[in-house]
Amino acid sequence: MSPAIGIVINLLGVNAVKQSNQKKKNDMGREMPEISSGIPAKLIRYLMLFMLLVLVFLVSAYAGSMKKKEKSRAEQGKGDIAKESGWEESKQEEKARDNSNKEAAEPGTKGTIVLDAGHGGFDPGVSGASGIAERELNLVFAQKLEKLLEEEGYQVVQTRPTEAGLYDEGQSHKKAQDMQRRCAVIEKTQPLVSVSIHQNSYPDSSVSGPQVFYYAQSKEGERLASCIQNCMNEQLDVKTPKKHKGNESYYILKRSVGTTVIVECGFLTNPEEEKMLQNEAYQDRAVSAIRDGILRYLQDTSEE
Repeated sequence: MSPAIGIVINLLGVNAVKQSNQKKKNDMGREMPEISSGIPAKLIRYLMLFMLLVLVFLVSAYAGSMKKKEKSRAEQGKGDIAKESGWEESKQEEKARDNSNKEAAEPGTKGTIVLDAGHGGFDPGVSGASGIAERELNLVFAQKLEKLLEEEGYQVVQTRPTEAGLYDEGQSHKKAQDMQRRCAVIEKTQPLVSVSIHQNSYPDSSVSGPQVFYYAQSKEGERLASCIQNCMNEQLDVKTPKKHKGNESYYILKRSVGTTVIVECGFLTNPEEEKMLQNEAYQDRAVSAIRDGILRYLQDTSEE
């Protein structure tokens, strides 16, 4: 029981006693002594009224406090539900973005590119002073470039995925058959572009630097060659930058369909560059530059 209620009950008891005495006094016709602590009856009534008002106020305040607590709990519950709902929506959006990025990175979603590792099999190509054969490096560069292009969402077809050439062992004209089959792969694939990877040579051992060749009658080939040449010159810190060059005699440029270029990554006849071409870090930089050139060309083409 609250203190306020106890006081009210006590006061009510005192008033009852007083009323009883007053009745006796009337009955007896004489004045009875006042039963209380000497507090006037009128003041007692005021005190009782005041205590009742206080009691009503306390009850109302308690009820209001309980309502506020209930409302607060209800709002908190709604907030938790909204927060949980928002978190779920955020996770779903994030999952959707991840799926979208994953789909964009899957090989083949953006088209097909043919990579042609020059030479192979019985045909070693040029060789450096260290004895490294061009056919070995061509395949290394082509395989590295394949991974980069697949990461960009392109499907890559290699004309020569192994050390072997594209000819029959009993064929008397192995080189001719090899080149014909490379062009056949390109024709069957119908790629966005074709890039043939090679290493260069020159009688003057001081000559160095990458160079890109295109079929002189192909304007698209020239544009692709320009993009790759510029990226390689910029990213490989070439001492004597070369310009892309047109050619009308290279078989794969002349006979293949679509846009095809030959990338000569460097000169094996230059001792310093021969070492660089066998260095994996330099190989990675070189294929990154070739990739960027291809992407630049494809982007420019798509914007037209």
